[in-house]
Amino acid sequence: MQALAFVMAILGCGESEAPCEEIALAASRYPSREACMAATEAELGRHGEALYPVVVAVCRREGHNNRSLTRVEVARPVVAGALEQPHE
Repeated sequence: MQALAFVMAILGCGESEAPCEEIALAASRYPSREACMAATEAELGRHGEALYPVVVAVCRREGHNNRSLTRVEVARPVVAGALEQPHE
């Protein structure tokens, strides 16, 4: 049985209701959602030059391509089993 791994997607969000765009996927894999979330601040620092008003990190199970998020949704907690609250 393969162990669960989590990945961190970096999303760039505009100022409208348009979906955020995945601009990067962190190279690291994490053994838990908590470990992934603990690494978000450092990873976001690597994407400070992104040309978006808002850049957030979302941790998700590897192999799961979650639904699109909008700027409004990343500004509040996300309640879903496969998503973790984005970290700005």
